[in-house]
Amino acid sequence: MLYNGYHFWGMHLIWWFIWIVLIFWIFGTPYDVPGQRKKQSPLDILQKRFASGEINKEEYLERKKILENT
Repeated sequence: MLYNGYHFWGMHLIWWFIWIVLIFWIFGTPYDVPGQRKKQSPLDILQKRFASGEINKEEYLERKKILENT
């Protein structure tokens, strides 16, 4: 069946709509990419070091105070 330039009764327009929605969905929606490194603040790093036992409570409180004042 020949369509004679009518693109199957509007299917051409529907496909453009589908592509636009798909592109917006891929690039426009905010989401976290798995495996992507997140920026950590110095306070986050300090808390992680304290939680893992690398530094004691006194060191943690001293460094936290320094970080909060800057």
